[in-house]
Amino acid sequence: MKFRPCIDIHNGKVKQIVGGSLKDEGNQAEENFVSRQSAGFYANLYRKKGLAGGHIILLNPSGSEFYQDTKEQAMEALREYPGGLQLGGGISPENAEEFLKEGASHVIVTSYVFKDGRISYENLERLVRTVGKEHLVLDLSCRKKDGRYYIVTDRWQKFTAVEVTPEVMKELGESCAEFLIHAVDVEGKARGIERELVKILTRYQEKPVTYAGGVGTMEDLQELKRWGESRIDVTVGSALDIFGGSLPFEELCLLGKK
Repeated sequence: MKFRPCIDIHNGKVKQIVGGSLKDEGNQAEENFVSRQSAGFYANLYRKKGLAGGHIILLNPSGSEFYQDTKEQAMEALREYPGGLQLGGGISPENAEEFLKEGASHVIVTSYVFKDGRISYENLERLVRTVGKEHLVLDLSCRKKDGRYYIVTDRWQKFTAVEVTPEVMKELGESCAEFLIHAVDVEGKARGIERELVKILTRYQEKPVTYAGGVGTMEDLQELKRWGESRIDVTVGSALDIFGGSLPFEELCLLGKK
């Protein structure tokens, strides 16, 4: 299990938010932390610490009045750490290459592939043709409904009919390099991991998987390591001391190199 760092950008600022609170209308979100530092500051920090494979997420839609400021922050981060960070948020074949050329190692995609509540194989194939599956990360961010985990799109606001299962991951894994999974119901709350979801993810073993959501203590990390059989990587946001939390970033840096 490795630690993957993150940079979440909303309204042109690096933030940690409660994932389920994000709303496009009014560019609203419940904030845990708003940084005075730029995205480039954090990218430079991760580069100096040798932490690779982290991700930048743009939390404003392209039609937002804040999108350009958010994008500029993301571009600054990519320039600070070329090849070291993945990037997601509104990715399509029309803009993916721009971010890769600017220094993103991979692009992260949800909404473009899970169109109208289902898997759009046409869109997925178009992305693969554009960037190559070696540069594509599929974000299977999900929320629980009727006892099952369903992929959500449009900055985690819309449920799809696609359930997160090892079978779905195996099928999609033919077209991507790895998976990122946000457990949206616990994202930003630092109150413990979604153990049931982790059990599902552990049954898939073919491509790298990174889990995000609910980690608040070192005990949570140990639980994730145990239930994930040391194979699932982890992203920690709000709980980190560099984002106003109590978990020591320096300690997790050691995990990132194991």
